Amino acid sequence: MTQTAAPTTTAPFRASEQLSASLQAVLVDLVDLHVQGKQAHWNVVGKNFRDLHLQLDEIVDAARDFSDDVAERMRAVHALPDARSKTVAAQSSLPEFPADEVDTAETVDRIVASLYAVAGTARRVHDDVDAEDPTSADLLHAILERIEQLAWMTDAENRVAGGSVPR
Repeated sequence: MTQTAAPTTTAPFRASEQLSASLQAVLVDLVDLHVQGKQAHWNVVGKNFRDLHLQLDEIVDAARDFSDDVAERMRAVHALPDARSKTVAAQSSLPEFPADEVDTAETVDRIVASLYAVAGTARRVHDDVDAEDPTSADLLHAILERIEQLAWMTDAENRVAGGSVPR
């Protein structure tokens, strides 16, 4: 009869308060970006309406998918995500989006500002997240790559070749 070693057990990784707060900050910004994107999608008017209308849905889809990824990562490391509307309103770092119709050019500027706000939050918390949990930092890398790509692509709508610089 062969003897097998007793299985070793280790306690699950648990996020610190700092890691939880860092991921929470990214989560609320992504949820707000999703909501702002839909607000813009419904109320944008002007030149290139259809293209921007569709591009906003692409931004909304990315924000929604990433917010789910962040919330599920939080649960995997035993942190509690909070994306209730009152929490998002109180904690988001994004500039407010208007309730009225918004011209396409202004919509581009506003959504790009919100995209860069999300990226800014991810960059601000990145090093602390990486120090504690490189797996969560990998998620931030994916978010940054896509959010900054969307910002560049959206911002290009208002640029003039050789005559303007990204804001």
